[in-house]
Amino acid sequence: MKILHSADWHLGKKLEGYPRLPEQKDILEEICRIADEEKPDAVLISGDIYDTYNPPIEAVELFYKTVKCLSRNATVPIVVIAGNHDSPDRIEAVDPLAIENGIFLLGFPDSQLRQTKLESGLEIINSEQGFVEFKLISTDERLRILFTPYANESRLKTALSQDNPEEELKQLLAKKWNDLTGKYCDDNGVNLLISHNFFIKKGEKAIENSDDEKPILYVGGAQALEVELIPESIQYTALGHLHRYHNVGSEKHPAVYSGSPLSYSFAEAGQDKYVAIVDIKPGSSAVIERVKLESGKKLLRKKFDNIDDAVLWLNKNQNTLLELTIKMDEFLSATDRQRLYSAHDGIISIIPEIKNINVSEEKIIDLEQSMENLFEQYFYHKKGQKPDKRIKDLFKEIIGK
Repeated sequence: MKILHSADWHLGKKLEGYPRLPEQKDILEEICRIADEEKPDAVLISGDIYDTYNPPIEAVELFYKTVKCLSRNATVPIVVIAGNHDSPDRIEAVDPLAIENGIFLLGFPDSQLRQTKLESGLEIINSEQGFVEFKLISTDERLRILFTPYANESRLKTALSQDNPEEELKQLLAKKWNDLTGKYCDDNGVNLLISHNFFIKKGEKAIENSDDEKPILYVGGAQALEVELIPESIQYTALGHLHRYHNVGSEKHPAVYSGSPLSYSFAEAGQDKYVAIVDIKPGSSAVIERVKLESGKKLLRKKFDNIDDAVLWLNKNQNTLLELTIKMDEFLSATDRQRLYSAHDGIISIIPEIKNINVSEEKIIDLEQSMENLFEQYFYHKKGQKPDKRIKDLFKEIIGK
């Protein structure tokens, strides 16, 4: 059995106001082409479909167009779970119509699909909260999927019908998984888990790798879940939330973040992006192939010592989005900024770095000084030079003088 695993599409996302939807359209078309070539028996999308709870209509249309393409006329099941950026109610809102197209949308940890057989022959033969089993068209092997969409403490308590401290909640979730695998997941089928949460190895610290993904390890947020909690009978865990591709499990029991299809923050600058193609046989370990994605603009952080070198490079590297650092002897002028922006329409931010800063040793600040004096001292501390008259006039305007 062959599985295509992707996650973290973040449809509708902008980068500092720069729209990414045209790139998202291109990258999802590329994923559809990969699916046409690989012909997976099922597709798993591990959450963060949209970037906000209320995505723009263009993002919603792009999502449904893509999953309909991937479903190949309802012959391939498309299993989609909600992430922390998604509204679980919105994800499930079109469930009856989506199911008829082979698209199965799961918003909550205790969601349940009804047993059904589609006209295409695709069939749900077993289902309960947090679990679904498919009879596929392309193979006689059964596909069993445990699913845990993004679950903060409140949702997890509701799903497990318990009010427990964090450690007990994790154990209750593990017990739920073990109960389901014990009931349904023998070696006569392929057994998977799909989740959008933090998974780490026991004793390790969970670290966010994307500076625009707000950490969800807080009171009322999601807990870090140890991969050791995943039942042994699960052959592959399809994860979403972290944006770089990596396996937090083992070779025998992989738990894989497929990563986002595009770089969505400059913390991801220079990263390659992938979808995972997973070959699995009942009772055997998964064989994973990373398929590199080529569409979309690369995010880069570039640094130059002067404007001329920057403009020369910018003219030759147009298909990028940039965080640009310029080393200057003095504050960047409006003319300099205009030259840079005229050379490249993908500059997201320009960071002036003043050369040869000689900042005096720290001393106690006299807060009895005027606001203007304090501002001048702060500006000199940050920029290495005093603000000019224009900047001081703007500051006075802001404080109402």
